[in-house]
Amino acid sequence: MTKYVTKYVTKDAPKSEIIPTDAGEARITWHPAPAGSARLLLAVSHGAGGGIEARDLQALAAALPAHGVSVALVEQPWRVAGKKLAPAPKTLDTGWRGIWPALEKQGLPVISGGRSAGARVACRTATELGAAAVLALSFPLHPPGKPEKSRADELLGAGVPTLVVQGGNDPFGKPAEFPDGTYELVEIPFGDHGFAVPKRADIGQDEAVKRITDGVIRWAGMLDA
Repeated sequence: MTKYVTKYVTKDAPKSEIIPTDAGEARITWHPAPAGSARLLLAVSHGAGGGIEARDLQALAAALPAHGVSVALVEQPWRVAGKKLAPAPKTLDTGWRGIWPALEKQGLPVISGGRSAGARVACRTATELGAAAVLALSFPLHPPGKPEKSRADELLGAGVPTLVVQGGNDPFGKPAEFPDGTYELVEIPFGDHGFAVPKRADIGQDEAVKRITDGVIRWAGMLDA
């Protein structure tokens, strides 16, 4: 029997929940929409080089609940265990499958999301898990400098409505490199893989982050709940 353990860090902190999976213990931090207003749940995980403290994930968790979208920030088992290196894609998929029952318990259509490696996981498993849609942040279309090693098949194979949010200067794939498809793409000008923009850019960092949240809010508002 799956056991869910709820932890409260402080009185006002978001609720954090440990979820046993076949890849180890994952953790979900909940940012719920106000009572009675939620129409969607966005579950979104981190990449291979960082955690849920990423600027885009934190911004979405802060902005979306006011627009009827609850947010679940998901830490994969390898991060919860304190490991420095992400495991193979197959193991990442196993961890993501393991947290899905806890998401479905909320009784809302689930947008499966992630940044970088997490975006690949979301795309690979969307149809299997019955996701309502996919949010792919900084989708790593190819390794830096190796466009011939394309991962476009994962993105194109998601099988559900998909939004890609991509930095204009992302070495893992600039927006112009993405293939034609039925997905939607929002470009964050000058942004790198972490959506950081240089000081010389025409937009500041706050504006870049706002474009991320605005794009996701607009897209989520058009999804059928």
